[in-house]
Amino acid sequence: MQAGDMTGRVALVTGAAAGLGRATAIRLARAGAALCLVDIDQANLDEAAQAIRDEGAGALVHVADLSQHDACTGAVAGAVAAFGRLDALCNVAGVMIPAHTPQMSVDAYNRTIAINLSAPFFLAQAAIPHLLEAKGAIVNVTSCAAYRGQAYFAAYCATKAGLTHMTKALAMEYMHQPIRINAVAPGGMMTVLAGNIRLLEDGDRSLLQRIGPLRGLVEIDEVADVVAFLATDAARAFHGACINVDKGITAD
Repeated sequence: MQAGDMTGRVALVTGAAAGLGRATAIRLARAGAALCLVDIDQANLDEAAQAIRDEGAGALVHVADLSQHDACTGAVAGAVAAFGRLDALCNVAGVMIPAHTPQMSVDAYNRTIAINLSAPFFLAQAAIPHLLEAKGAIVNVTSCAAYRGQAYFAAYCATKAGLTHMTKALAMEYMHQPIRINAVAPGGMMTVLAGNIRLLEDGDRSLLQRIGPLRGLVEIDEVADVVAFLATDAARAFHGACINVDKGITAD
């Protein structure tokens, strides 16, 4: 999928310091967009911004903890203040914390819900008035975990299923207005997020193997191509869709 022309347009990408967020931002920069890069990781966010500028695009670094409501609204306000408009919101940021359900801490549960589910809602809430004016798009990154239960990731699976259905509900709400709202559900990727996960030492390996990709991991760039495509007018026929990019994990 090839992203459309984003010359003169502005995209906000969360989780932009590394992995899929960074790859998506670079794709959009190459399509001509200016980028508002949002993440909690200042150092890597600065590096991502430089990579965007090396592509000849404008880049705003916005450090924020998206578990906080005001940080979500502030990110959108910062993008509009800097660039005067907003054409695409790509909700890529996420957390994935494994736990035996009885042992998951309240803090870990609340952070999972806040980053994976509440933040996309609050970002969309703040962005929609600007996106309607620009006839823009929202792209939410969910997961194959929205469709398949994964042992030791009950909270994560719940957030991704919720975000998938939120995407469809928002698409229905704005069916007759000039905005497109879609989602991408990747399979397993070797991102910083995945690499930092420490599987439970006493977890049942046979359960974990059930979600193993028969065709191998999905490449980050393959998913970034789809996210960027959906953020542009090239995807004008897509609304309320959730595209699975998972090498067949959800085929059964």
